This record gives sequence, C-alpha cells and structure tokens, in this order.
Amino acid sequence: MRERMRRFDKYMEIKGLNDNQVTLACGLSQGLIGQARTGKSDLGAKTIDKILGIYQDLNRVWLLTGEGEMLNSNVTLPKSVPDAPKVSFISGRPYFNVDFIGGFDLVLNDQSINPEYNIDFKPYNKPGVMWCNITGHSMEPKISHGDIIAIREVADWQKFLNMGEVYAIVTTNELRTVKIIRKSADTDKFRLVPINKDGYDEQEIPKTMVLRVFEVLGCMKKI
Repeated sequence: MRERMRRFDKYMEIKGLNDNQVTLACGLSQGLIGQARTGKSDLGAKTIDKILGIYQDLNRVWLLTGEGEMLNSNVTLPKSVPDAPKVSFISGRPYFNVDFIGGFDLVLNDQSINPEYNIDFKPYNKPGVMWCNITGHSMEPKISHGDIIAIREVADWQKFLNMGEVYAIVTTNELRTVKIIRKSADTDKFRLVPINKDGYDEQEIPKTMVLRVFEVLGCMKKI
C-alpha cells in the first residue's frame, strides 16, 4: 500500500468510514480507493483535494508527508456534503426491486414492470441511470451481497470501454455478472476480474458473447 493511502486508511478506520461512503461523498471514480489500497496507485493531487474538501478535519500535511498530527486542531465549518440517498416518488432515478444477476435486463424489455420508487441522490440523478439489487460475494468488500447498485447502460461499448472499472454485463447465453473489466492478451476477449479473490477466479470471455454492458456508478445498502 502506498504511503498516502496507508495514512488515509488510518483516518478512515478511526472515523468508521468505508470505501463506498468515501467514494460517494467525494465523487471519486469507482474502485479508486481499492486500487490505491492494493498498491497499484497512490492518491493523486486531485483525489486528495476532493477528500480534503469533504473531510476538513484531516490534516493535509500529515496526509501528504506523515508529519504533524492526523487531525486539524482548528477546523472550520465543513463544506456541505452531498445529501444522502433517499426514497422519492417525484425526483431521482428509478429503483427496480429486482436482482441484476436474476435478470434485470428483462425489465428494460417489459414496459409493464414499474419501478418500486425513485432513489434521489444528486450525483446519480442523470438520464439513463437506474438502481437494482445485487447478490453474490465476488466483488466484496467494494460491493457487498444485498447492496443496491446504480447502473447506466453503455450503448457503444464495442467502440470504447474504460478498462479497470466495474461493469455489469449480460451475455448472449443469458448469464449476468458484475466484475472489473480489463484487457486480455487476446484482443477478441475481455478479462473479468473479481475483487474477492478468495474462492473467485478471474475469467476471460469472448467479446462476441457480450450482449449488453452497464456501467456500475456506485452502490449502497438497501434503503
């Protein structure tokens, strides 16, 4: 683990914060905290600015260098933190009480299925975003069994996908999974990588078997 992330991990621990809370509050890319923790990267300048803009009791000098105290002694009033997600029947984006693994994409093809309610969370109140359930343990601790996820379909995924991010995919043989997508040595395939390596293996899948791709924007516990 890189040094900045090691120190921020200590701050998260004493504050009782998890990766998902930090990611949502600071508007970070999905998976960024986990990648920094595994040593693939450290917290960059822009990420640190976002973190310090929300967690203003965190000492910048300590986070960057390890010198001084972890917490500021004279903390001003914090900037407003984005409102927590809430149930709404007026604003927000639709929540379908179905499991992605169990066939969420079928909802999109059946106009008789209505959302149970909307989830109003400003960062994700964007066109095309939908919420649904997720089961399974392969993406823990980032995405836990029983969480709900915000997803948005990637219409032109054949042309470009941002490798290393979390996606929900549907295959031509009607299998559904949520994994990190990475490049394969075979240009005609994708690597599907779990976060939880205990009992879950990395797999490769031919691109021709991928029917639909949904970007996983974030997750949270069921409201």
